[in-house]
Amino acid sequence: MTKIAKIVKSNSHVDYVGRVIDRLDADAPPGVEDYGFAQFVSLPVADNFEVVGVVYDTLLVNPEYGQFGPRLSPAADLAVLSPDYLNEQGVLVGILLLGWRAGDVERRMGVPRRVIPVGQDVYRLDETQVGAFHRDGEGRVGLHYYSQIVAHAGAFAVPLIEAILEQLETVCTAEERQRFCVLKRSLAWQRTLGGVRL
Repeated sequence: MTKIAKIVKSNSHVDYVGRVIDRLDADAPPGVEDYGFAQFVSLPVADNFEVVGVVYDTLLVNPEYGQFGPRLSPAADLAVLSPDYLNEQGVLVGILLLGWRAGDVERRMGVPRRVIPVGQDVYRLDETQVGAFHRDGEGRVGLHYYSQIVAHAGAFAVPLIEAILEQLETVCTAEERQRFCVLKRSLAWQRTLGGVRL
């Protein structure tokens, strides 16, 4: 798994913020495709236990914005002339927790009981791992965290669910695809008429 971020704070028990690893943290930082919208992530909090979440928001941090004073050195020379200077610009990602995996067998969707500590590493889940997380004991694909997304993702809820459905289409049976198609039409209807006031 590719390490993409470290947890820096939380907004609630299921809504966490991670700072994306950059060139100061690692020789090979993750690419932008590793932490994009609707990217599933893993937070391994103990041996054989990991919390699963999804990236639902992004925020750019730039403490230098608004500081238009004169610069004594160009940015490239600061590493040599002032090695203690840190570039504090960065990317923060909002991570919504969706469930957990324990070992190779147990997979649950819902609110995890565990609290994620500050400094926890965040890893990108690949397509196979995402498919496995969404299958129940009988091998059916489900979205049992739907209400969690609606309750916590705010304005991003509908686009997030649509992006998740798009990712899951590759691992679905024809019958599951048909069910998801009905859900996609319902979401399109909500998005179209969501702003209409009667």
